[in-house]
Amino acid sequence: MSARKKKKIPNKILLAVSFTLLMGLGGYFLYFWWMEKQAGFAHYPGFGIALPIDYEIHGIDVSHHQSVISWEEVRKMEVKDVKLGFAVIKATEGISNVDWQYRRNWRKAKEAGITRGAYHFFLATKSGVQQAQNFIRTVKLEPGDLPPVLDVEETYGVRKEDINKRVRDFLQTIESHYHVRPIIYTGADFYDRVLGEDFDGYPLWVAHYIQRNRPRIQRNWIMWQHSEKGRVNGITTPVDFNVFSGDSLAFKELLLK
Repeated sequence: MSARKKKKIPNKILLAVSFTLLMGLGGYFLYFWWMEKQAGFAHYPGFGIALPIDYEIHGIDVSHHQSVISWEEVRKMEVKDVKLGFAVIKATEGISNVDWQYRRNWRKAKEAGITRGAYHFFLATKSGVQQAQNFIRTVKLEPGDLPPVLDVEETYGVRKEDINKRVRDFLQTIESHYHVRPIIYTGADFYDRVLGEDFDGYPLWVAHYIQRNRPRIQRNWIMWQHSEKGRVNGITTPVDFNVFSGDSLAFKELLLK
């Protein structure tokens, strides 16, 4: 018994169907690219978060909460067109505490070729000068490092006037020692509510997680912490993600000479 001969689909029809499918798929991706462009962010599944677009330089900040970090893995990670360009490392807290992972992180980040910076976590109940001295005893900055950073984000019930005096004492002591203007890290609301225009002369690293394309703050800023839930190879816990406001030339100008 002979088998029925199958009809062959003309090549023109196959080409037309393939073209239609490709156009539809292209339109799908183009639509989502356009939507992300309008929203000011793009999804990067490898990092586990969306990243704000139109920023050239991305970085992280870490402390002992990230435990032991494989800095070589951090340096090698690349998702789409994004690599991590810097890391800011917790060094000190209060008048005597040193982060127990600081010295290892500081050394290993440099060995991996990652631009590094160090920050101090400020306790508003303590002397600003003594806290600055704790940082100075601990952190030896070198050419190519970021300027020192003051992380101030809690009042601990201290009056605004007292906080501002102690913050100013810290900043002036640090600037006198390192001969560079330190960076203030804080939340957008804390800056407006507690620090304000008295500190507008200092570079600002602002934390704000609500808006996707830029932080909600009126004054100029140089760094923006936009997420605390990123994922990075070589780090087992969630990590803070940041962007730098300028291009690579501006970033280079920021670094210690």
